[in-house]
Amino acid sequence: MGLEAPNIDELRALYMQAPKCWPAPLLDVGIAKRELGLLPAPIFPADNPFSQLKLRLGDKLFHDPQLSRSGHIACASCHDRNLGWADGRQVSFGHHRLKGKRNAPSIENSAFYSSLFWDGRAASLEEQALMPITDSVEMNFTLDELEERLSNDPQYVQLFKLTFGSEEVTRERIAQAIATFERTILSRRSRFDIFLMASEIEEESQKQRLSAAFSDESVRGLHLFRTKARCMNCHNGPEMSDSQFHNIGLTYYKRFYQDLGLYNHTRNYDDVGKFRTPGLRGVMNTKPWMHNGLFVNMEGLLNFYNMGGVASQKTREDPLAPQTSIHLKPLKLTQSEIKDLMAFLESISGHPARGPHMRYMPEP
Repeated sequence: MGLEAPNIDELRALYMQAPKCWPAPLLDVGIAKRELGLLPAPIFPADNPFSQLKLRLGDKLFHDPQLSRSGHIACASCHDRNLGWADGRQVSFGHHRLKGKRNAPSIENSAFYSSLFWDGRAASLEEQALMPITDSVEMNFTLDELEERLSNDPQYVQLFKLTFGSEEVTRERIAQAIATFERTILSRRSRFDIFLMASEIEEESQKQRLSAAFSDESVRGLHLFRTKARCMNCHNGPEMSDSQFHNIGLTYYKRFYQDLGLYNHTRNYDDVGKFRTPGLRGVMNTKPWMHNGLFVNMEGLLNFYNMGGVASQKTREDPLAPQTSIHLKPLKLTQSEIKDLMAFLESISGHPARGPHMRYMPEP
């Protein structure tokens, strides 16, 4: 099938099939096909298995400002459940209201990522959980002081004993509890999920009822997302992220807002200006967007991609000069097509998770 979509009835019929039967997506050479779909259950690591007690302790720690030096900043300060588990700011602020350089990403579906932070400097949620605590701009504490503070809190001592079998309050246990809580924060069902479920229904009237939750604009947007708009080159799989790093041209190289991204972690010249691909589920709940919170309007963001991002190339004279991703190309989308894409992004954004997914809650 070419880039031109068939009429809406034909298009809806195509996408009412199971995803494995959908038209082939438009992918660049070397990009593995990872089809969109329903989120699977996250996998808890063998060295940090799930438990209800660990979840409850992690929930308490995540929302407790005692984890910061000032006693006023919690993990939840930048990851607010009412703001899609982000903070709604262009960039976050922390200790003494110092401003950071980056937009706070949502923790929804963070269980599925193989690297964390915009620059990938943490390889697991356990590793990530402690880094904001010791960052001088964020929570400005030390792990030694944190262990001491919580060890002097009788309630925490009792909770650690119940959870881990002994009273020791250690940084490793703190990280394990917070990571366990974060792995349970999963996107709620969206209209797109309901549409995906329709393909598995045999009873025709119920199938049509579920399909009707997905507007014609969203169907066209889904097709564009997979074909002409080229989104699946980076936003693929059930979580809609390849978990890779790309430079889309927002490095601000040699300017005031310069951020070299992944290079800061790897020191590899090829990584200058690359940032981790965010998952798109719930995307409309977490504006502003991009690593620097540059875009507050989704139509403007899509127009940015439509023009092919901001092109830049390496030079022999300057090995740090950023190279824009080869996956970015002018798309020639019409304004009507951009509105259809926006409708699809709305359809993949359910209400923000209220807390741990129901599968992790005890039976009433």
